[in-house]
Amino acid sequence: MAEGRDPLRYFRVEARDLVDQISAGVLDLDQRPGPEPVGRLLRAAHTLKGAARVVKQKEIADRAHAFEEILVPHRTGAGALAAEEMQELLRLNDEIAAQVSALQSPQAAAAAPSSAQQPAGQDPAEALNPVPEMPMAARAATADLDELLDAIGEANARMAPLRNGCTTVERLHRSAATLADQLRVGRGAPAATTRASAERLARELGSAGRRFTDAVDQIERELHDVRAKAEGLRLVPAGTIFTALRRAVRDAAESQGKRIRFEAYGADIRMGAHLLGPVSGAFLHVVRNAVVHGIEPEAERLAARKPAEGTVAVEVERRGRWAVFRCADDGRGFDLDALRRTARARGLLGPSARPPDQQELLDLVLHGGISTSPEVTEVAGRGIGMDAVREVATQLHGEVAVRSSPGAGATVELTIPLALLSMTGLNVEAGGTVATLPLDSVRGCVRLSATEAATAATTGRIVYDGGAAPFLPLAEALYTGSTVPDSPSPGAAVMVGTDDGTVAVGVDRLAGTSALVARPLPDLAPSTPVIGSVSVDADGNPRLVLDPQGLAAEVLRGHVGGRPAAPATAAPLPILVVDDSLTTRMLERSILESAGFEVDLAASGEEALELARSRRYGLILSDIDMPGIDGFALVERTRADPELAGVPAILVSSRANAEDRDRGRAAGAAAYVIKGEFDQEELLNHIRRLVVRA
Repeated sequence: MAEGRDPLRYFRVEARDLVDQISAGVLDLDQRPGPEPVGRLLRAAHTLKGAARVVKQKEIADRAHAFEEILVPHRTGAGALAAEEMQELLRLNDEIAAQVSALQSPQAAAAAPSSAQQPAGQDPAEALNPVPEMPMAARAATADLDELLDAIGEANARMAPLRNGCTTVERLHRSAATLADQLRVGRGAPAATTRASAERLARELGSAGRRFTDAVDQIERELHDVRAKAEGLRLVPAGTIFTALRRAVRDAAESQGKRIRFEAYGADIRMGAHLLGPVSGAFLHVVRNAVVHGIEPEAERLAARKPAEGTVAVEVERRGRWAVFRCADDGRGFDLDALRRTARARGLLGPSARPPDQQELLDLVLHGGISTSPEVTEVAGRGIGMDAVREVATQLHGEVAVRSSPGAGATVELTIPLALLSMTGLNVEAGGTVATLPLDSVRGCVRLSATEAATAATTGRIVYDGGAAPFLPLAEALYTGSTVPDSPSPGAAVMVGTDDGTVAVGVDRLAGTSALVARPLPDLAPSTPVIGSVSVDADGNPRLVLDPQGLAAEVLRGHVGGRPAAPATAAPLPILVVDDSLTTRMLERSILESAGFEVDLAASGEEALELARSRRYGLILSDIDMPGIDGFALVERTRADPELAGVPAILVSSRANAEDRDRGRAAGAAAYVIKGEFDQEELLNHIRRLVVRA
């Protein structure tokens, strides 16, 4: 929509940000009154009022003005706000939030509902939209970012030919310089003329090469910066859900007549927005349950020698490729007797002679409908709170755990896998593979001499920090089940801290640190527990991100049970990977190179035939759906060519029907792998069985 036809285009963005500031500011003022939070609120409300008047949003401007009127007498710190004043601020805040939310589509301005049109029966606590939903504009922005990132990846991939061009220019420069040196021994005008021409050529090539190299370096730096910024925009701070949870605690505490402090940790951890919405919705139930069921009334707390004010704390932390959301309170803990009675009444306890222990009773909380509340209220008693958490855990392929300590409080913990994760990594090289370790798991690095590396490899241990840590070369962990590539002795040991203690992995070299966004492993990715996710480097190539816990388990397994030596066999010939998708080509190359194979790439059937006729390959791994010569035709042509007929072919495709399988078999494919049912070990087994060796 053109700017002139959408006068609210910029107001919607600014107003949403200001509403977020006001919502958090009101809750700050409620817990920590004083002139500073009052001043921040006044500035935000005044800005919103002025912007609303410019775009003729009178109802928003009037409510912002009323908001200011309540705050003005308190801006010099003349006493805390009265309870009725705080209630009025919350009411106005809810109405402003509802009005701004109604303007999120350009057509909504004329139809924006007033506060009087709030649906009957709606819980006032829901007016702040406690379950954050990404607006359509945000979803569109995410889609745009995906396209941008794909374009940057393609652009980075195209840098390789330019870099090769730089190398070619440098080689010509050296050749010309050599020619000039040779001609310097010649005599006569022709020789002098030739020598001058050669010297001029050398100067020009040198100058062009330097300009070429500088330009490529600059483009690479700029593309890397753009990629880093674009990747970061896809991730949202976990703290964006804290305001809604904090408001839910405040409203539930007020309805129960309790004094409760809300604490939050881990606001800066960034993750995909699609995770935060469901988690926020589930944790609204959790924090309300903590207030209603967990935190005791003030008199009961004082009798138990507890502070009169209870605490509900929400924490977000990262554990490797997992995010952990935790809600803990300092209340009475779960009422185990009430849980036992409710579970027995619902038939959830079997006729076992052994009574259930505490954890078994707590696990029953995750079943729908289990509530210890004696009555149904607006905030509790229906038994759906923990059921909602369980459903979110199932939806996001995570886990939920409940812990309780009588008289000391309860904890609900939701652990979910991260689709995207921003981290800083330590880049290492081992066996020709560059991989990344999350930097927060690295406890230190030790430089190894050749003698120390040999001793560590023989004993399986390395002396570190006054103890002996289990040691394993990283190449052995990466190339499990295949021949480990020849490489020099590890030049360094990286000390990795995990839940199982500190282990050491030997690497050929350390390659510095870098900020990265880790992505989930795609279908065609190594299934070893050593590898947790994948990132994309500046050239658009996938880079393995190691899982510290899986790596520690592999080190300990190799240390305890030993690792059988791979049988000595002839080296396999290179494998030709054929696919019109850049991403698939790079990922398949990463898998095969990690397994010890040499790989060449072709983007089309035509290019594959040209390469196959110029070099001897041990196997062709091809997609089916490609423009021009498709995978079926490629296999048929190689079978018909006497020079290529002995090279086995494997088709990898998303086509899963029997007809396509039969067609691939008829064309001469030795194996047919379906992407949707992909098993990495199965593919590698096919390749090891079929590949032609030198």
